[in-house]
Amino acid sequence: MTRTALRRVASGAAAATALTALMLAGGTSAVSAAPEKAQGPKPVEVQLLALNDFHGNLEAPGGSGGRIQVDAAGTTVDAGGAEYLATQLAQLAEEQKKNNTITVAAGDLIGASPLLSAAFHDEPAIESLGLAGLDYASVGNHEFDEGAEELLRIQHGGCHPVDGCADGTPYEGAGFQYLSANAFLDETGEPLLDPYAIHKVQGVEIGFIGMTLEGTADIVSQEGVAGLEFADEIETANRYAAELQEQGVEAIVVLLHQGGSQTGENAWDVNGCNGLTGPIVDIAEGMDDAIDVIVSGHTHQAYNCQIDGKLVTSASSAGRLVTDIDLAVDRRTGDVLTAEAENVIVTRDLAEDAAQTRLIEHYREALGPIAGEVVGETSEDLTRTQETLFGDARGESVLGNVIADAQLAATDDEYGAVAAFMNPGGVRADLDAGEVTYEEAFTVQPFANNLVTLDLTDEQLYCLLEQQFQVGRTLYVSDTVSYVVDPEGTTALAGADPCTGTRVVEGSLTIGGEAVVAERTYRVTVNNYLAGGGDGFTVLTEGENAVTGPIDTDAFTAYLAEQSPVSAPTLDRITTGVAQG
Repeated sequence: MTRTALRRVASGAAAATALTALMLAGGTSAVSAAPEKAQGPKPVEVQLLALNDFHGNLEAPGGSGGRIQVDAAGTTVDAGGAEYLATQLAQLAEEQKKNNTITVAAGDLIGASPLLSAAFHDEPAIESLGLAGLDYASVGNHEFDEGAEELLRIQHGGCHPVDGCADGTPYEGAGFQYLSANAFLDETGEPLLDPYAIHKVQGVEIGFIGMTLEGTADIVSQEGVAGLEFADEIETANRYAAELQEQGVEAIVVLLHQGGSQTGENAWDVNGCNGLTGPIVDIAEGMDDAIDVIVSGHTHQAYNCQIDGKLVTSASSAGRLVTDIDLAVDRRTGDVLTAEAENVIVTRDLAEDAAQTRLIEHYREALGPIAGEVVGETSEDLTRTQETLFGDARGESVLGNVIADAQLAATDDEYGAVAAFMNPGGVRADLDAGEVTYEEAFTVQPFANNLVTLDLTDEQLYCLLEQQFQVGRTLYVSDTVSYVVDPEGTTALAGADPCTGTRVVEGSLTIGGEAVVAERTYRVTVNNYLAGGGDGFTVLTEGENAVTGPIDTDAFTAYLAEQSPVSAPTLDRITTGVAQG
């Protein structure tokens, strides 16, 4: 179906300019197979509405996480919120007018969620997406945050085994089907959940294969992935695509929680495919030609691409975009003849969906007054934006530094910590200037990880810093820590001993103003996710005399209360310089 810019302005981009709407409409990406013959029945028109990385954002997200850029000048519009998302989905389905709409998602619908959803183990997010008409979803890494048994409860229903039915009503389970093709149970070798589903539309069958990234075990706590193994995305997709074809299913869609990012000056274009990089490129090229569409996610980016004859899409995050995909399917062969897509902004000038409003009000009442309790104040905005060290390497952020300082403050006296390290992926939102409520602080750190203080030697500390560049994630450090990075140094190869890297200038690491020296151990605080080797920081599993401390959110709120008003720290803990000699 052809889309025009005028239609898009009317249905979902009224807040943008007509020029912007034209640019968005012009980004349509299409994959075409053999043209339909002049004779024979008309193909079946199937609409897929896709999203990813919802992360429990029932209420419209604030800050930069609630906006979408719409032009090269940097203009942004407010986007997202379940009330508007549901309306946008309904309007797009109504436009299709053939009752052939299937709504799908590519993982991380739950986990790392705002308090309104997280306080109820993300049952609100699942109920919201069910009300919005979601049919199928792949699992993402965050679906495993609370373990396999909890994911099965989320799918099938029942009260939480510890907290019960916290909102006072039964939890009926997901109104959609989670698919998990590459997460296998160690004991049986069977998939944790159904690997695929077949959906029939006017006599033709569409197969949906759902997967998370193979590296899920590296980015989820060990408790969350206990008893599970995660298989290669390409091999798994090709295996089940062949199985679907054996059953006569030729139209195949993969819902994959793995992705990429656009690069270059036009990387803002939500319907672009500008210099796409990341795992999704090799994965799409490696998947069998029988696969027609890959709905992807994980990177929280937007793109609309054709890769190796496959339509590959991603819809940003937090319900800010919906990908509208149109398939023309041959009635006789079941093959996809054409596939085209458009990422549509979920603007907040849409009508609010009444059912979503009632759901939000119900959980807001059940949450009670704790959400609005003021826990501190900031004198200026504290953001997650990371400075550039060199090339693609990222360094400090003001909010990351504040959190590292808070974790050290919570563990220095009682546990003897002299330094703290924080993973960037654990910082999920910015803080605006002014009063900070408990809910806002929780949204910044929603995982409720325990802090762990342990002993590291000088060699282990240097190795930890080198491992940052091997895994591509620079840790935030407390104000007691400083070191120098050499842009001309070498990074240890993936899988090799991280200590062989030479990025960190020898002798530059100081703690408390003194150089780290041999034959000493240092008490260091991290969260329990990192302590278990999360994000690939395996060196931390070698630490000794580990003691579990307070929850990270509690440490953060206590620091905000004690240090208010909190200002942005100087970004001078990690510097660059060339090693001498």
